[in-house]
Amino acid sequence: MIRGGRHLGDKSFFPQNADDYSAANVIEAFLAQHYLNRSAPPLTILGEQIEREALQQLLTEQCGHKITIQLNPIGEKRVWLNMAGENAQLALKQMMSRHASQEKRLHALQQELQMPGIQRIECFDISHTLGEATVASCVVYDNFAMRNNEYRRYNIDGITPGDDYAAMREALSRRYQKVVSGEGQLPDLILIDGGKGQVTAAQEALQELGISGANLLGVAKGEERKPGLEQLISPLFEKPLQLPSEHAALHLIQQIRDEAHRFAIQGHRGRRAKARTSSTLENIEGVGAKRRQQLLGRFGGLKGVLTASIEELQQTEGISRKLAEKIYKELH
Repeated sequence: MIRGGRHLGDKSFFPQNADDYSAANVIEAFLAQHYLNRSAPPLTILGEQIEREALQQLLTEQCGHKITIQLNPIGEKRVWLNMAGENAQLALKQMMSRHASQEKRLHALQQELQMPGIQRIECFDISHTLGEATVASCVVYDNFAMRNNEYRRYNIDGITPGDDYAAMREALSRRYQKVVSGEGQLPDLILIDGGKGQVTAAQEALQELGISGANLLGVAKGEERKPGLEQLISPLFEKPLQLPSEHAALHLIQQIRDEAHRFAIQGHRGRRAKARTSSTLENIEGVGAKRRQQLLGRFGGLKGVLTASIEELQQTEGISRKLAEKIYKELH
C-alpha cells in the first residue's frame, strides 16, 4: 500500500484452488473479489498482463470514483512493483516454513500415538466463572493449520453450575449429532482439555450417539499447571503419557489446546457480560426495553448506570423520581 509516495505496509494473500490457473487469471479474479466489499484505490499497479478495461469499469462503478489499473509501470512505480514482488516471495517462504514446521509436528504426533492417519483434529474446552455463563468451544485443525471458519461455540444450560463433565458431554453431543445425521465428518482425533473425568464424559457422549472408533485424547494440566508438564490421557493408554517439553508432538497439542482455551474464554466473557448487563435491569419492574436502552445509552452502559445518583437517573427521559429511587435501590 502506497499513499503520497510513502510505503504504508503490506498484506499477503494465499489464493486457494489456483493450481490450474495462470498468474494473470488469479490476479484478475483476486482483484474483483478483494474489492467487492471495500473501496479500491484510484491506482492499482499490476505485474501481470490482464484484460483491464472491463475490470476498471466494474471497480469504478462499484466504488463511485475513477479506478485506473496500470500495467508495465516505469520509474518509481516500477520500484514499488518490484518491492511488492519481493515481499510476496518473502511471505511465501515464511508460509512454507510454517507449513514445514506443522508437518513435522503432525508427523511426530502420528508416530507418538501410532495413528498414521491423523490429519483433522478437533479440540474442546469449557469456560465459566463459578458455573456462570458456561460456554464450550470446539476448534479445528486440518491440513496443517487452524481452520477458524469451522470453529463453533456452544452455550451450555440446564446443568448443575460448574459441572464440567456434564458440559463436556453436552458439547460433544451437540457437535457430533450432526455427524450421525449425515452432516459433516468425524475428526481423526478429538482432543479434550481435561483429565480422565472429561475424557470419560466425552466417551459417554459418543457412546450415546452410537459412535464407535473415535480417537480421544485428554490433555491434563501438569503440576502447578506449568506448560510442558501436561499428561496425555487416552482410553487406549494403560497410564498417562508425558512427552518431553521440547517434543514436536506436544507443541502441536499445546497450540491446538491453547486456541480452544482462548476461544472458549472469549465466548464466556461475552456471554457473561451480556447476561449481567441485561438481567440486572430486566429484573426491575417498570423498566422495559425502551427505558433500559435510554438508561444504558445515557450513562454509556451498565457501569455508568450503577454509579449514577438518584437525581442523575431521574434526568433520563421517562424516569420519574419514584422509579429512579426504585432503580437505585434495586441496583445497590
